Amino acid sequence: MSSLRTDDDTWDIATSVGSTAVMVAASRAAETERPEPLIRDPYARLLVSGAGTGIWEKVLDADFVGKVADADTEAAAIFEHMNSYQAVRTHFFDAFFAAAGEAGIRQVVILASGLDSRAYRLAWPSGTTVYEIDQPKVLQYKAARLAEHGVEPAATRREVAMDLRYDWPAALRVAGFDPPTPTAWLAEGLLMYLPAGAQDRLFEQITALSAPGSRVAVETTGVQAGDRRQEMRERFERIAERFGMAATLDIQQLIYEDVDRADVAEWLDTHGWTATAVRSQQEMRRLNRWALPAELTDEEAFSDFVTAEKLS
Repeated sequence: MSSLRTDDDTWDIATSVGSTAVMVAASRAAETERPEPLIRDPYARLLVSGAGTGIWEKVLDADFVGKVADADTEAAAIFEHMNSYQAVRTHFFDAFFAAAGEAGIRQVVILASGLDSRAYRLAWPSGTTVYEIDQPKVLQYKAARLAEHGVEPAATRREVAMDLRYDWPAALRVAGFDPPTPTAWLAEGLLMYLPAGAQDRLFEQITALSAPGSRVAVETTGVQAGDRRQEMRERFERIAERFGMAATLDIQQLIYEDVDRADVAEWLDTHGWTATAVRSQQEMRRLNRWALPAELTDEEAFSDFVTAEKLS
């Protein structure tokens, strides 16, 4: 179990779970600036640069990985791999939304949306409404930062300022969500911050709100060995000290390592959905983005990308 989480903890964009959204956006910014990017997020750098985390803004330096390599070649490979993973993950779920739109789905819910900019950057079909659910301060930061720079959503965007541990379905309905209408749901970068019981409850709530024809996409939670977590923690602390970064955020201390966590695809298959799981390693290799040498690879630490459709 996590040692930094409590049942009623909260955060803004620069603290706790909120700052992990900045980390992910920094990876999207780095990917966008590659010569042949898998995804394009023109707003990621803007969102990261104003967040004030003291950590992830450093990653926006185009030479950052090279500088890390001068100090620790393995750490540089890990950073490169982390960025590639985020790019592949984003690419996969972008394609999920494109397919949902082609199938006629016009109602979208992004759970724990963080600094997700899909409501602004994807080519949504006319009539699409995107609901974003997250902590109030996180949603406020993103909307204000983009509005300051004249960025407008590409679909109807509706904020649902609600912690997923509370009655978010009621808040979603108040915002205009229509349960009889098929919905495309996304739970990306979320489940690891929930204990097993909360994960089950989340999918029960999604299922209850989903009309036939609805779709859901999920990133599952990998499991990293304790000694491996400690090694990674110490490595990143050394890098942070060398480059004058603020105290590193120990993401592992925010994650619930719950042995009772259900297999997402199996859960969905037994609760009215038809699910398909793709190993993230497989997807990274398919897109030629695998960067880890064999000695640094821990197969169990990687997630699956699960998609499912509710047929009845």
